[in-house]
Amino acid sequence: MRMVLALALIGMPAAAQVSNPLAGRWTVDLSSEPGTPYTKTMELTLAPDGGVTGSFYDSEIQAGKWKTDRGRTCVSFRTSDGKGPYHTAACLRGDRVEGQTWAEHRNFLFNWNAVRGD
Repeated sequence: MRMVLALALIGMPAAAQVSNPLAGRWTVDLSSEPGTPYTKTMELTLAPDGGVTGSFYDSEIQAGKWKTDRGRTCVSFRTSDGKGPYHTAACLRGDRVEGQTWAEHRNFLFNWNAVRGD
């Protein structure tokens, strides 16, 4: 079985995307004031080797990883605003994503939710 899987993966391009409900485009709700919507797009490409590429908050995802374990699929990655890193972790929960982003250089931790984007 492992040999068959290994042979199947040999012909697969390195950047191939895994078919996974967490992959794709998400609209992230970053609103901090009730009644004042503020959203940004998150694009996730999940690779067979556990890597994540894409973008979040208009920044390229760096050093991204994903994993399905303990009944949930999650991603972790880093982005930057040019002044410092933003560390993000998020998990699929039903048809939504729940996440948080930490920016030590800005002294904040922000919890957010996302829904499937167009």
